Amino acid sequence: MNYENLRLECQLCFPLYVCSKEIIKKYKPFLDPLEITYTEYIAFMALWEKDHISIKELGHKLFLDSGTLTPLLKKMERQGFVTRDRSTTDERTVYINLTQKGIELQNKAVHIPEQMGSCLPISLEEAAILHDILHKFLNNINK
Repeated sequence: MNYENLRLECQLCFPLYVCSKEIIKKYKPFLDPLEITYTEYIAFMALWEKDHISIKELGHKLFLDSGTLTPLLKKMERQGFVTRDRSTTDERTVYINLTQKGIELQNKAVHIPEQMGSCLPISLEEAAILHDILHKFLNNINK
């Protein structure tokens, strides 16, 4: 039998997994002063793009299930960054709304992408290519 395809170095998933873990670690020094985690950061980015979004829509956008998202949003609410409001037309739907504190956090986070870019060992051109490939992958993974 040929077990070459079981070698770790032959797997696409392994470098994606390790890169994700390592990049998230690099975010920590930029997010710690804001007292937020990486997962909260990506939730904020989605909310800064579109406030008053349903939990279902936010989960879809972030590729997170409600078991991960609900505790995260409860924490963000306790911190005073968001409110959760039930729909008046369908009580099963809960909307997330940024508070003034959540809106103001965007000003404190505005330089994080630039700071992160300077931490990564690839050129802007390589980053753009990687970005395009990963988004193509994401857009087609569940089809």
